[in-house]
Amino acid sequence: MLVVSACATVAYMENGWRFGDALYMVVLTVYTVGFDEVRPINTPELRAVTIALIVTGCTGMIFLTGALIQLITASQLQQLFGFRRMQKEIDRLTDHVIICGYGRIGQMLARELQAGKCDFVVVERGDGRMNAARELGFLSVQGDATDEDVLQLAGIARARALATVLPDDAANVFITLSARSLNRELTIIARGEAASTEGKLIQAGADRVVLPTRIGAERMAELLLFQDVAKVLSGIKAGDLDRLGRDLRRLGLEIEVVAAATGSKSVGATIGELETAAAGAFLVVALERQNGEVLLQPAADIAIQAGDGVAIVGRPGRAKIVESVFARPAAN
Repeated sequence: MLVVSACATVAYMENGWRFGDALYMVVLTVYTVGFDEVRPINTPELRAVTIALIVTGCTGMIFLTGALIQLITASQLQQLFGFRRMQKEIDRLTDHVIICGYGRIGQMLARELQAGKCDFVVVERGDGRMNAARELGFLSVQGDATDEDVLQLAGIARARALATVLPDDAANVFITLSARSLNRELTIIARGEAASTEGKLIQAGADRVVLPTRIGAERMAELLLFQDVAKVLSGIKAGDLDRLGRDLRRLGLEIEVVAAATGSKSVGATIGELETAAAGAFLVVALERQNGEVLLQPAADIAIQAGDGVAIVGRPGRAKIVESVFARPAAN
């Protein structure tokens, strides 16, 4: 069409027309608007140019318009049928997990659930992140997770768990409230940025609250304070500890290293007394003294000293017990 229009414009100019008049005539003819000619078509040459422009220009415009309509229609149909097919797959899910938010944490969580062969649905309102999730083949619903209708499309009534991992604490609280009202039996894991949000999320109905900032700080402290026991647990190979952690999570267990604070109940207690006080919430698998000595599978009669690093394996939900045993008592 560009070539035809350019040739016709040049042909009119060769017959004495100005560029503006020639271009205007070409546009009127190609788009079949039907306005009067800007100048008389009174010579055989002008009539020949106009006839050629009508035949080639109008025919070309019809084909171009048809191709654009076909492209747009095919894209819309593909999107429509793709959405319906995905929604049918979501409607067949039961006991799945709903991930609200597909940011950095949401992406990592989705990969972990995929590796564990767990069914899940991603809820995300951003176009870019939504497309990224669908390119990986993840079942997804585009929309605002604070909207109850969106949660219902994700199958919240049939889900066994929901993880809301948005960076906005207020949104996570609202999603938790909505999710709890839609499914009383649902297990809800919520992300919190501010420490003060933890209590609000629990009151809203969250079963557990994860504070990425606190976890990151605790992990760094472990690596800085108890490097030897961390190396032993990881087999001195990068990634081994992470793989061990994933294997334990599949069994419903977690591993961490905690410090025995001065004045805490753990100081002076033996390994056996500590495990008895925990009532099965955790087991001690390694101990690192302040002098760097590492004890693997320490005997039950070994006493814990202030500042020792204690590697424990336990069930999720042990945070309060661990804090009560290892943390320094609050001052009155």
